[in-house]
Amino acid sequence: MKIILNNEPIDVVINYKNIKNIYFRIENNNLIISCSSYYKEKQLITLIESNRKSLEKMYNKYQKQMSNNLNFSFLGKKYTVIYDNSINEPIIEDEYIIFKDEKMKDKFINNQTINIFSKRLEEISKDFDYLPLYKLKIRKMKTRWGVCNRSNNTITLNSELLKKDITLLDYVIVHELCHFKEANHSVKFWLEVSKHYPNYKEARKRLRSE
Repeated sequence: MKIILNNEPIDVVINYKNIKNIYFRIENNNLIISCSSYYKEKQLITLIESNRKSLEKMYNKYQKQMSNNLNFSFLGKKYTVIYDNSINEPIIEDEYIIFKDEKMKDKFINNQTINIFSKRLEEISKDFDYLPLYKLKIRKMKTRWGVCNRSNNTITLNSELLKKDITLLDYVIVHELCHFKEANHSVKFWLEVSKHYPNYKEARKRLRSE
């Protein structure tokens, strides 16, 4: 059967199981109902109507998630994601990026983040003559693009930088490496940053606005 959620028709798939409760979820643009065989179609329709508001919220959340999954930013360029179960490796073509599934997409993001961040950090570090033996950490951060921890000589980069142009990643790396010489954001610090990244003011504006 079909129902209308948010003015859109969607299929209802009923999975009869040996369970006491009834569960709703949205998957592959279908409403999936898991319940015991005790429930007949008319009863399920009544339950759907009595839970319509919560189901519409669930469907809204699903649609937003799917929209986010189909838009992919990589090194400053926006791609539309396509899923193709027949491929074994990610494919980038013009404005499209093709993955077999979400697992391949996550693996691609993880591998690219580690490889690109490590290589850029290694290359940029060659321009500095006062760096300690440091470690690189990568994690998603809400309020910072990077962190320099001088107590344990660790540079932490925000994994979200993979979405940005490579020049902005370079700026964040320079910024954090300069903190090994100047701990705060003093005039001396920005003078040091300008030696390694002359257009740092433009990069800062872009990171704030993009």
